[in-house]
Amino acid sequence: MYIVTGGAGLIGSAVVWGLNRRGIEDILVVDHLGNSDKWKNLSALSFSDYMEKEAFRSRLAAGGFNGARIEGVIHMGACSSTMERDASYLIDNNYHATKELAEYCLARNIRFLYASSCATYGDGSRGYVDDESRIEELRPMNMYGYSKQLFDLWAKRHGALASITGCKFSNVYGPNERHKGDMRSVVLRAFEQISASGKLKLFRSYRPEYADGEQMRDFLYVKDAVDMVLFLFEHPQGAGIYNIGSGRAETWNALAAAAFEALGKPVDIEYIDMPENLRDRYQYYTKAEMNKLRALGYGREATSLRDSVIDYIRNYLVPGRYLGDECER
Repeated sequence: MYIVTGGAGLIGSAVVWGLNRRGIEDILVVDHLGNSDKWKNLSALSFSDYMEKEAFRSRLAAGGFNGARIEGVIHMGACSSTMERDASYLIDNNYHATKELAEYCLARNIRFLYASSCATYGDGSRGYVDDESRIEELRPMNMYGYSKQLFDLWAKRHGALASITGCKFSNVYGPNERHKGDMRSVVLRAFEQISASGKLKLFRSYRPEYADGEQMRDFLYVKDAVDMVLFLFEHPQGAGIYNIGSGRAETWNALAAAAFEALGKPVDIEYIDMPENLRDRYQYYTKAEMNKLRALGYGREATSLRDSVIDYIRNYLVPGRYLGDECER
């Protein structure tokens, strides 16, 4: 049995999809569905069972999985909102829950891979190099990033990084993110805005070295993210922390141009004021250094921004499909 936590979310459901494509269906999906539409991400996928996260944590603590043949745990479950202000909730959900699961796996020699985040890098002034020796130097800009940083630090201080694998995801987007509300990607927002009005709104730049829309991000298509995650899972000798990104820094304007092209519309961008509460925490440049993953033997290049945006919009958003739909291309 494989266990995928956060298995109804964007990356987690894509991991289940990736496992299915490898012929693996004996999967326990763990998540919290609540009142959201995350359940739709699961409807086309194959898995053996589903559990709500609190029931899973209780069963884990009570020894309910002792004796189960667990191939490995891919822990994608977390609150990923960079706007979440409830620090106690983030500490419990992102730090304590991860630590509980890691300790369980370490004690039983079960493969454990977890989601960290590029948000741990903060403003990028200390670089984007996935070097465990420098974890203490990083200064996240929000509580979400700090909750991820806390577990990275715990894993290092307890020697766990010699046995487990952490994934520092860049800006991941793609099918199965409709449920994310305010945290949905700019690609999905672009699809919605352009479809409704023929226009897209982007934030103005407040730094003179960046023109409006020329702020840069490492954008990563979720299909590429899953390919990297499963490569790492299948290479346990590659324990430690790895960046999961495209290795490219590309502009919001380039992303917008691809979205307009996908919808067959002329480019029409309106630059708007950024909310005051975001200006001091806004990242103007991110670019994941990918040498460490390459050195482990991962040779595929991430799909180009243009091609992935077009695939996402034309093959999923326009027809309303999810990963795993029988009619997907």
